[in-house]
Amino acid sequence: MFYMHSPLKFRSFGLYIVLFLLVSCGVEAVKETDQSDSLDTADIIFFNGEVYTVDINRSWAQAVAVRGSKIIYVGNDSDVMKFKGKGTRLVDLENRMLMPGFQDSHVHPIEAGMAYIGCSLHDGKSIEDYMRIVADCAKLSEGASFIDGGGWTMDTFKNGLPDKKILDSVVPDKPVILKSATGHQLWINSKMLEMAEISSSTVDPARGRIDRYPGTNEPSGTVQENSAMNLVFDKRPDYSKTQMRAALDYGQKYLNQFGVTSVQDALLKLDGKEAYVGGPTYLEADQSGLLTLRVIGALVWNTDLGMEQIERIIKSREKFSSPRFTATSVKIWLDGVLEVHTAALLEPYLDREDKYKGELLITPELLDEIVLKLDSMSFQLHFHAIGDAAIRQSLDSLENAAKINGVRDSRHHLSHIELFNPDDVGRLRDLNVVANFQPYWAWADQFITELTMPKLGPERSKWLYPIGSILKTGAVVAFGSDWFVTSGNPMLGIETAITRKDPLTNQSDDFLMHERINLADAIAAYTINGAYVNFMENDAGSIEVDKYADLIVIDRNLFKIPETEISEANVVLTLLDGELVYGDWDMKVLKKTAL
Repeated sequence: MFYMHSPLKFRSFGLYIVLFLLVSCGVEAVKETDQSDSLDTADIIFFNGEVYTVDINRSWAQAVAVRGSKIIYVGNDSDVMKFKGKGTRLVDLENRMLMPGFQDSHVHPIEAGMAYIGCSLHDGKSIEDYMRIVADCAKLSEGASFIDGGGWTMDTFKNGLPDKKILDSVVPDKPVILKSATGHQLWINSKMLEMAEISSSTVDPARGRIDRYPGTNEPSGTVQENSAMNLVFDKRPDYSKTQMRAALDYGQKYLNQFGVTSVQDALLKLDGKEAYVGGPTYLEADQSGLLTLRVIGALVWNTDLGMEQIERIIKSREKFSSPRFTATSVKIWLDGVLEVHTAALLEPYLDREDKYKGELLITPELLDEIVLKLDSMSFQLHFHAIGDAAIRQSLDSLENAAKINGVRDSRHHLSHIELFNPDDVGRLRDLNVVANFQPYWAWADQFITELTMPKLGPERSKWLYPIGSILKTGAVVAFGSDWFVTSGNPMLGIETAITRKDPLTNQSDDFLMHERINLADAIAAYTINGAYVNFMENDAGSIEVDKYADLIVIDRNLFKIPETEISEANVVLTLLDGELVYGDWDMKVLKKTAL
């Protein structure tokens, strides 16, 4: 197996490993007082700041005092000083913005870390770039048995499908496995097809697809969805504990730099040979005091199995329980993606003559049984639902469970939710289901304009990522990044939700501008609403007394700058439980070329 550090990229944007180039802000952050320490003494006092609390009243304050892991005061500069003692660290914010840490409700820290310490294609912008990167990986991994990595984007290739011949021309002598940025496809060369025993006579597995050259049965070099991807993964050695730990370290440090303090890992597998079989890794890191995120794990429902996996899921919930890591959610993967016709639709794709609508990965009857059982056992359900048929079936099964089991505080959530049928928009509020959007996707990039809208037509395309419409119904809206699919920087998602434009250039075409939301709602979706998803709203997600000191300092007040500059704001400090996990007390801006 081969791992290398490489520049990073999300979709078609540059993303580079964080360079710790310090630019002094000239702030003296630490002072000592003459007052003796007491039980009322704070460990840290932040003052002279613009503190956005995200409490129920969306209040502002000047100062915050922290003792141990908890917030003990929120208010003004004069009153906060009653908490200072000899050992108190005084941090002059100099009008910087202090707010609660971000909560990412759908992300893959370990999987993303593994992708970037492997053969990373994330910086590639063309087929030629991919060929160059893979060639470099091959040169640096002469002793490795195969090359493993990912990060290619479908919009680089015609119909979203790369060809094995491209890889064969660069690496003809050893297997290559490259996962797409969406995580739904693998690009492999002829050697890997041979190792996986995938040939013209291989039948497509249930709920998966082996792509083939037109008019033939010859595999062309890509496979779609988990069941087909597993044909390849089953031939790949397991990752070692050392590799898994390195991936987690990369992932959590990356997220901490952008102010993320809590996440829901959306793909915690219990079997298979994927990087995201990460439960033991999280548990060991937390037990060692080295986990710098609060993590809720969403245990994956294996669509190749049936109800027999319930017992294993229950045991995993019991096993994975530590102060910063629990596994109380179950991820149900219900469909694929629109770009390659694997999302499940209510009406046919317009670019196919066979009236194909895509398929649900789980039959409605079985899904009803799964949801009913897991809901009765107090699991939270986390759905992957992109097409309007998948969204509707998720809601139908949840509604059925509520009727039979009774209504409870379940906080089930639907993630991605790209294409809605307008009849289903109000159902999330009615069923108390959280809308878990990835807001950075909601602008007119090539995925939307070239691969998605032509498949749907203008009428259906009006209901792509309807964040504003869902919010107006009164449903809870939470945000996630789906990193490594796209950037884990919440600032990009927040700006996109407000502008519906490319946050890096602001040059993209208007995209359903009536679905824009305001800044306060966007921040809430990335803080207190994310805490709500994870049953943490009484402990985190806002700056209030007795809550955890999960805090971030931003170099400018987001409410006082043009909305098109939000993506340029820098997190300079990130605290978890009152402990610094990113930045330094001088609050110097660490230069971020990573987006």
